[in-house]
Amino acid sequence: MRKLTLLLFAVLISLSSYSQAKNPAQQFFEALSQHCGNAYEGLVTAGAGNDAFDNKKLIMHVRSCEKNTIRIPFFVGDDKSRTWVLKLKKDRILLKHDHRHEDGSEDKVTQYGGWTSNMGSDTLQMFPADEQTRALIPHAANNVWWITIDQTSFTYNLRRIGSERLFTVTFDLSKKVETPSAPW
Repeated sequence: MRKLTLLLFAVLISLSSYSQAKNPAQQFFEALSQHCGNAYEGLVTAGAGNDAFDNKKLIMHVRSCEKNTIRIPFFVGDDKSRTWVLKLKKDRILLKHDHRHEDGSEDKVTQYGGWTSNMGSDTLQMFPADEQTRALIPHAANNVWWITIDQTSFTYNLRRIGSERLFTVTFDLSKKVETPSAPW
């Protein structure tokens, strides 16, 4: 009887440890949070030929890291209108694109994105377009965004399923750049 009690106790401790283990979405979020306060320069590595990005300096700044929210302004030259907002809720992450005018007011096309459909991995999270995105930007209903992170790079990616549209910006995490001013 004592052996059975000890065995049950060991199983309970094991299950308790398992439930406290971090899932891949949490691990991804923590990996990104380690860059809080840092800025990095990037290059368009897929989807070249976008006039809005051609010959512009691309900077991401992991500006704000709260317990469940990370804000990453993405500057394209002097344009400070874009911020990626990631929110962690249990084993899922929400990606939203916060677009603002220079006076700080919201652009009419803002807050689009979507939730991950599963936990993803500790280095990759995918975000299919949500209902809000479909209502706001009907032609973006088939968008899928994904973000990757590893020791040396962060990528932001967009693919419009059923089309040739692909866009990737790769940031070098091994080289910090000067912290930019605040986004709009």
